[in-house]
Amino acid sequence: MRILRFIFWFALTLAVAAFSARNWSPVTLALWGDWVMDTVLPVPILLAFLLGLLPYLILHRATRWALRRKLHQTERQLTEMRALAPSAEADIASSGTIPPSAAPIAVPPGVS
Repeated sequence: MRILRFIFWFALTLAVAAFSARNWSPVTLALWGDWVMDTVLPVPILLAFLLGLLPYLILHRATRWALRRKLHQTERQLTEMRALAPSAEADIASSGTIPPSAAPIAVPPGVS
């Protein structure tokens, strides 16, 4: 799985590098009022991409955090329940008898 992740990030890096190399032209951005920014084209494109990615990245991290917290809480409750509840196998082994509801029922041949 790591090799697939590496191949994906490597291909993405190559694509961004190729795009940047082919579109390396100066642009002038008029910001607020009299502010002007002279830069190359890949910089504002990358900034716009990261600005659009940020809210979804925050949402993803918050969801993962909440789900992990729920999972740990559930695992903790399960561990406590297992520690508090006596096991049925230990009861059977200690008493030596099988409860009536667990006894096998013998059915004679030919009867269904």
